[in-house]
Amino acid sequence: MLPNDAIHIVPFEAKYARQVSELFHLAVQQIQHERYPKALLNAWSAAPRSAKHWQLRLGRTQAWILLVKEALGPQQCVGFINMATDFAHRGEIDSLYIHPDWQRQGLGKRAYRHLEDWAISQGYASLQVDASYLSRGLFMDMGFTQIQRSYQQKLGQILPSFYLRKMLPLNETLI
Repeated sequence: MLPNDAIHIVPFEAKYARQVSELFHLAVQQIQHERYPKALLNAWSAAPRSAKHWQLRLGRTQAWILLVKEALGPQQCVGFINMATDFAHRGEIDSLYIHPDWQRQGLGKRAYRHLEDWAISQGYASLQVDASYLSRGLFMDMGFTQIQRSYQQKLGQILPSFYLRKMLPLNETLI
């Protein structure tokens, strides 16, 4: 586990869009799981999308970037999380991706906790997510309940997922 001061969680800015694009593509393409054959991974992300795509996608949501400062280099984006905020205070988590080299170090949970703290401070009643087989365990560990199986079709491939929900505590300062 990384020390708390090694990772900084900051609001998304357009200057991170290229790093997010490359991280997303790499994270998808390096999945090694029997439920994710190469054709499915290619349908999910055949190549990095444009920086403009990620500027638009994350710019219209509440999004955060996980940054780590390498010893002699600039800060590197090692993860991101975002939530759509236009669902009548039911937060819809859109994405949570961690760079393959930084997975299994608690970064997904840290990113989620940051999002949840923000959602509670804003008075959100619940959070929802369409979780993959790989992220389902993380969200279940964080208190989500499975509502139903779900499926998305993309480029002729079926991406199975799990629709999960978590009720949030009321923020007493908002009452």
